[in-house]
Amino acid sequence: MLQDAIKTQLKGYLASLAHPIVLEASLDDTPPSREMHELLHEVAALSDRVQVSEQGEATRRPSFVIKQAGAKTGGVSFAAIPMGHEFTSFVLAMLQVGGHAPKFSDDMVAQIRALPGEYSFETYVALSCQNCPDVVQALNAMSVINPNIRNVTIDGALFPDEVTARNIMSVPQVYLNGKLFETGRADAGQLLAKLDADAPKRAAAKLKDIAPFDVLIIGSGPAGASAAIYAARKGVRTGLVAERFGGQMMDTEGIENFISVPETTGPRLSAALEAHVRAYDVDVIPGEVATELFPAAHPGGLHGVALESGAILHARTVIVATGAHWRHLGVPGEEEYRNKGVAYCPHCDGPFYKGKRVAVAGGGNSGVEAAIDLAGIVAHVTLLQRGSRLKADKVLCDKLATLPNVTVLTEALTTRIEGNGRNVTGLTYRGGDGADHHVDLEGVFVQIGLLPNTDWLKDTVERNAFGEIVVNDHGATSVPGVFAAGDATTTPYKQIVIAIGEGAKAALSAFDYLIRVPAPVEKKVPA
Repeated sequence: MLQDAIKTQLKGYLASLAHPIVLEASLDDTPPSREMHELLHEVAALSDRVQVSEQGEATRRPSFVIKQAGAKTGGVSFAAIPMGHEFTSFVLAMLQVGGHAPKFSDDMVAQIRALPGEYSFETYVALSCQNCPDVVQALNAMSVINPNIRNVTIDGALFPDEVTARNIMSVPQVYLNGKLFETGRADAGQLLAKLDADAPKRAAAKLKDIAPFDVLIIGSGPAGASAAIYAARKGVRTGLVAERFGGQMMDTEGIENFISVPETTGPRLSAALEAHVRAYDVDVIPGEVATELFPAAHPGGLHGVALESGAILHARTVIVATGAHWRHLGVPGEEEYRNKGVAYCPHCDGPFYKGKRVAVAGGGNSGVEAAIDLAGIVAHVTLLQRGSRLKADKVLCDKLATLPNVTVLTEALTTRIEGNGRNVTGLTYRGGDGADHHVDLEGVFVQIGLLPNTDWLKDTVERNAFGEIVVNDHGATSVPGVFAAGDATTTPYKQIVIAIGEGAKAALSAFDYLIRVPAPVEKKVPA
């Protein structure tokens, strides 16, 4: 199953196991069980510190649990053949069970260990989902730290009866003690915040007396990461409010236009950005979201930024790089059937629509790429574009035209998503003739572009009719000392490489502001 290059790399990782581990499998006579048997034995053959036992007693078959040798309980469980995006989760779980500490801060480790009670997680994934590994790896690591936490990763394709019973049509979906706990991507900090009600208060208290920054960056996508690196290299005190590194880029499956890197993925590039930022003297404030900006009373003075936890940070300059989020259709039925037939990630959720009829709303690059991907899985794709022609690149439109199970409807405005109370059953669109038309289907993938994450700024800085922050050619906003970069701004062409350049420019502009505008003696804002 494993290629020779992967085996060589994996053999090197397993050589560093601090404790022997056992892969305890629960199998039957089905083809997936035989496939799991093959994978586990291939892995065990790479290290004398890895053994396979087929004496597992789990009810889900095939499945396996990774335990320290000699342990009766505990471990990390997979009711999945962890290939694709979950292969890294498998490798990390073996290393962590084998004695390698998860890469969490000391404070987070202490917080996980202190959680009271018993936590039994079931995490449903698709092996094609690039969002799922974040959740899987976070919960697996938490289960290694705290023996009262257990997590089993379940491939929905192997257990369709469970998927049907729980009406799972999007991943990742996490159940805690039998009840739905989380849907969609989440990191360890976000999951821990839901488990520990007092975490926000402690976070705010920890930040209460933090010294003002010279440059405070809000957002850790490509623009924010670039700004942090450039600011830190200037030797100024730099802070970065990071809800999640990579931002919207984390939802991008393939990246083939990042100059000098012919091919990569969003999660991989996001991890590289985070590592680069952390190599510098940047005070990273993780898991926080900005809720309000308090502009300085005088040029050169301190701005205030309120966080969701209740803390307020202060800085002489602020760079807003909060990016954007998927635009919603805003039609009846969309929210009601979200994750019940309405989806936003074809890579993650496409496998749940195998053999079904779906629609894609949006004729730009994202929409056409989604239709192409889905056409290889589903029975039929209807692509709806509200304009008179598709806006995607010609190479994508040419590929789309070759697919026999795709219907393209132009001048088609989606007006309603319909369902039976449990799942999507169809949609209505208004055609160029002004009449309403109905399409029977089981899923709708929304791919109509992005909206900037700027509502929290309210009226503090100038924004255009689309909510984008108005910036000049130096990245400066209408407020002295406040700069902005990336997809949240009026800068045209929302591309990763452009966001990185704009982030660097905003940081250089902020530094230029710092050395030219003296800092008056004043109180923090708000007082």
